[in-house]
Amino acid sequence: MSTEVMGVDLPLWAQILVAALVFSGALIALMGSMGLWRLKSYFERVHAPSIIATMGCWLIMHATWIYFSVSGQGFVMHSVLIAIFIAVTVPITTIFLMRAALFRSRRAGENVPPTLSNLVLNEPLEEEEAAELEEKPLAAKK
Repeated sequence: MSTEVMGVDLPLWAQILVAALVFSGALIALMGSMGLWRLKSYFERVHAPSIIATMGCWLIMHATWIYFSVSGQGFVMHSVLIAIFIAVTVPITTIFLMRAALFRSRRAGENVPPTLSNLVLNEPLEEEEAAELEEKPLAAKK
């Protein structure tokens, strides 16, 4: 059983699969938008759209891939390239934006986590250093 969609004869199973993938991708993108709207600070909000946008993009890319492959128009490389481009650039951009926001917040003296650049893992602190860290507020640590 098949019906004609936009001049292309597509089997019913492909229509259902494409519709489910597009709907899922749109729903996931909506969830990312809701996270951007509901979360309070920039550091919380930055994760919702970046992670969700990549997942929604991949679902919609699979839908276009299936649609054009089943309709006989061949393999669609441009949708795969767009998805790969988004999967590579979104996390990198998010990292740079987060680092810039942390730098700006530290310069303004806001209460953000201290830098981990000078931290040596698995090295115990001396008693004086541990007491000093407990006494200082988080914004005063450098």
